[in-house]
Amino acid sequence: MEESEPEGWKLDSDPAIVNFALADAVSVDQELVAPPFLPPHEQVASGPPRVVNIRMEIVEREEEIAPGVFVWQMAFDNSVPGPVPVVFQWDWVNLTLVNGTTDSVLFRQLGADNVFLHNIDFHASTGALGGGGLTKIAPGQEVGLLWRAKKAGLFVYHCAPGGQMVPYHVVTGGNGAILVLPREGLRDGYGKPIRYDRAFYFGEQDYYVPLNEDGTSRRFGSFAEQMGPMLEVMKGLVPTHIAFNGKYGALTADIRLEAEVGETILMLHSQANNPSFPHLIGGHGDWVWPYGKFNNQPDEGLESWDVVAGGTAAAVYTFKQDGLYAYLNHNLIKAFLYDAKAYIHVTGGWDDELMTNSFEARPMTGKP
Repeated sequence: MEESEPEGWKLDSDPAIVNFALADAVSVDQELVAPPFLPPHEQVASGPPRVVNIRMEIVEREEEIAPGVFVWQMAFDNSVPGPVPVVFQWDWVNLTLVNGTTDSVLFRQLGADNVFLHNIDFHASTGALGGGGLTKIAPGQEVGLLWRAKKAGLFVYHCAPGGQMVPYHVVTGGNGAILVLPREGLRDGYGKPIRYDRAFYFGEQDYYVPLNEDGTSRRFGSFAEQMGPMLEVMKGLVPTHIAFNGKYGALTADIRLEAEVGETILMLHSQANNPSFPHLIGGHGDWVWPYGKFNNQPDEGLESWDVVAGGTAAAVYTFKQDGLYAYLNHNLIKAFLYDAKAYIHVTGGWDDELMTNSFEARPMTGKP
């Protein structure tokens, strides 16, 4: 027998919010930041729906994703994964998408120049292939896309220009996620409000790097030159490299994630091409939202949970002990033989009642 939701858990949308006129919405700008972090944001909507203006520039760039392994990436806002815009359900998202050339400020700084057509497909949006049908732009072009966030949750977005270009752009990094919060904020399985102190976004990326005859990774002169050989590796469906946030060591060495005992952390996870199985070693998912969607009642106290291919997961945990925590894909081959993991450094004290040695390591006595 299926368990029913608690009385009153599901909330109906306010008709005044649903029917709020675009012409009456206040326009606000949001400055995006590089993952694993999120832009500053409220957790409960303090007014009616807004138009949230964001700008993303697409960059074709070469990145060393592991020692001696170079990949030409398709990066939203020069980041793999792309940044996480944060809006509320029933807000409008007003995106300016730029397929840059050296005419743009960012590209002059990078010395970059794109060669391919690009676009964006928001899994959170409605119609026109998630916006992909309205946003195709050649190098040197920009396009605007206005859409309404009707669903609450964490949603994947990715480049989807058509045909074999779709997987090629996605598995070279052309993906990210958008966070659409419920207007009342997050709630637990009993309908009580949840507030988080920090939020971290883990974008898991699979790569398919061609090899030389001696087993070393091939290096290419451009994003276009890399495509044919990489497509052949992709047909085998077996990744050569798997990383959190774009490259090996990104969240275990390059960026230090920190938290305090007593803080509640929102953990956001996406995988645009393969399934994943998040687990927090030493902790739990106090509350986990199925498929990362906040209009579904969350599950309580999970040890591991699912991310479907092209999907997300969201979980909160309140840290109770200090120490080093590993957040990882619990396909442990992907976590440790590849690099699908992150470290969270927690300070603030230890509680012996939760865990302690009953005795220290010692030579065995030989007695049963």
